[in-house]
Amino acid sequence: MDSARSWWVWAASVVAYLIAVTHRTSFGVAGLQATERFDATASVLAMFSVVQLIVYAGLQIPVGLMIDRWGPRQMIASGAVLMVVGQALLALAASVPAGLVGRFFVGAGDAMTFVSVIRLLPAWFSGYRIPMLTQFTGMIGQLGQLLSLVPFAALLHWAGWSNAFLSLAALGVLALGLALAAIRNQPGPRPAAPPGRRPKTLAMLAGAWREPGTRLGFWTHFSTQFSTNVFLLAWGYPFLVSGQGLEPSLASGLMTIFVAVALLFGPFFGGAVSRYPLRRSTLAFGIVFGIVAGWLAVLLWPGRAPLWLLVVLIVLVAIGGPGSMIGFDFARTFNPPNITGTATGIVNVGGFFAALVSVSAIGLLLDVQHAAAGGEGDLYTLDAFRWALAFQFLPLAVGAWGMLSARRAARAAMARRGILVPPLLGSIARRARRERRGRRDPES
Repeated sequence: MDSARSWWVWAASVVAYLIAVTHRTSFGVAGLQATERFDATASVLAMFSVVQLIVYAGLQIPVGLMIDRWGPRQMIASGAVLMVVGQALLALAASVPAGLVGRFFVGAGDAMTFVSVIRLLPAWFSGYRIPMLTQFTGMIGQLGQLLSLVPFAALLHWAGWSNAFLSLAALGVLALGLALAAIRNQPGPRPAAPPGRRPKTLAMLAGAWREPGTRLGFWTHFSTQFSTNVFLLAWGYPFLVSGQGLEPSLASGLMTIFVAVALLFGPFFGGAVSRYPLRRSTLAFGIVFGIVAGWLAVLLWPGRAPLWLLVVLIVLVAIGGPGSMIGFDFARTFNPPNITGTATGIVNVGGFFAALVSVSAIGLLLDVQHAAAGGEGDLYTLDAFRWALAFQFLPLAVGAWGMLSARRAARAAMARRGILVPPLLGSIARRARRERRGRRDPES
């Protein structure tokens, strides 16, 4: 482990993931052009992101099972092929159904990539490196957002729809070549399966879900990541341009903050998780609180929010990206190696499921308000965005409740295994008060 070859395998897989993120986020900067190309309403435009997210989230558990059976290299290569097909179809699409088919393939290919990259880490690296490498994987992958926000957006305006999306298809060919040439599933030959019957798919899935750490990872990912997806994949750019009145170039520049935040906070979260593994959930709750506070401040601000407040919002939402990686560390540490891929797939469903519900609901709420106004005026007004984007508080509340419930179960399981569980802040305060009373009254 930790050999020079390990780093080559990781580097090749991370580049493949970076390309997958570029494919995933490309439609976010093409939303306004897609409205014109397909003559689409807000609900129809949201369908492009919803289809992609449904496919992505729906395939996470099957992909995790397939990784445990066939290995991550095969899945990364297959995902690259699907993304090439999807972007080529989208480049040639002239109607909404044809475009949706393209996004279907993009979502399917993207679904196979990240979980596969995360699954490679325990095979090639020592355990103490994995939390930091997980964060670095997410950080470097987020540079794919930068590729879609700057060169792809420029190419879209300069060369047109078809040429821009065909260029993305060419990037998928590069990912396929890297997977075939440089990535291997493990350092040596695959170990022989233990004697006896191979575990069935449902048994693997049930075993992973029974672990409270898997459920805690799912709800952590659900709560911290979905708002990032909503902003990047669908509604962030229209909200900044049409709702807040920013110039498109400034809006694109603000979207790059997501990359900067990932690069800045990724190492911090990786180091914190490595040093204080029993405080991971507390860190995740802090991230959720920050996201809630950011959206409340912007949506309740009278009129258009000042630029500094929009920057604060984007930073707080963007922190959820690297913060969501904490969920995968729960899956890794609570599950045996033979079902880690399955558990990782379950966790990765969380944020994308919440995002697809939110993206579609926001699009529907925008259309309802436009229809209530008689179909007159702009589709994307600031007031309409206020009510529509406020929908996010519902999944945030559901996710926080799920985190609390799963954390109680996880800590109970740790206590049964003899692992010292740190008290919550309230418990610390109560213990301190009891100790002070004991010192005042030794007989009590």
